[in-house]
This record gives sequence, structure tokens and C-alpha cells, in this order.
Amino acid sequence: MPLYEYRCEDCGRDFEVRQKFSDAPISTCLHCGGNAKKRISQTAFALKGGGWYEQGYSQEKSSPSPAANSNDAGSSSPRAANG
Repeated sequence: MPLYEYRCEDCGRDFEVRQKFSDAPISTCLHCGGNAKKRISQTAFALKGGGWYEQGYSQEKSSPSPAANSNDAGSSSPRAANG
């Protein structure tokens, strides 16, 4: 379950509450009973550098096949057949 940050507008305290996505936001402060507002906080999750994407999910950088580099008139590519 995600952890959400709240700030009380009356006492000024910041507090965190673990809630389901489907739970309604808290409107009362857990400390003084005042008016609490949900805060937008910065996430600690960041993708930096090469990481898992480049190592496991991107296409391998290999040299093209010899047929792809062929400039022979007998090539079966559409460009050679049409032009």
C-alpha cells in the first residue's frame, strides 16, 4: 500500500498515512483533529543510467546481415526490383 503525506492546516504538522488507492483522502488531522490536506510529495524512485532497460529489454546492437548491405542488381529488395 502507498504511503501518503498530509499537512494539518491548523497545527501545521506533517504526517504520513498508509492507504489503499481506493481509500478516500483523510480530512482531519490525526494529532489535533484540525483540517488536513493531502500533499503532493516527491517520489524516491528514479531510473538513472544504463540499468535494467538497456541490459535486458532493448534490442541488441549487432552488425547488419550481409544481405542488408548488398548492392547487387540481383537483390530481391523492392527498391532494386522497382528501380
